[in-house]
Amino acid sequence: QVQLVESGGGLVQPGGSLRLSCVASGSVFYLARMAWYRQTPGAQRELVAAITSGGRPNYADSVTGRFTISRDNAANTAYLQMSNLKPEDTAVYYCNLWYPSGTDYWGQGTQVTVSS
Repeated sequence: QVQLVESGGGLVQPGGSLRLSCVASGSVFYLARMAWYRQTPGAQRELVAAITSGGRPNYADSVTGRFTISRDNAANTAYLQMSNLKPEDTAVYYCNLWYPSGTDYWGQGTQVTVSS
């Protein structure tokens, strides 16, 4: 049984920073692509950042240069370091694990609010 537990969300001012964490249990973490998605009310869920099993990252244009995705395979944990946050970054952020077999898993989401 695969479970993803997210943490690190909260309320920050514009220009501030947050680090999101995702701990995976019951999974072969090191074989999976890890990704962070986000979703706002009325919008589709969008890919924010992804990192391959080998550690190669990819970012959405809107966050390039501000966000950094990383993973610690020994700890079954992935991170999203967010800096220079903007109000438009406000969303529920979801952790995702995807395997080459086509199977993926989702966390329950953590709220990030950027506001003065």
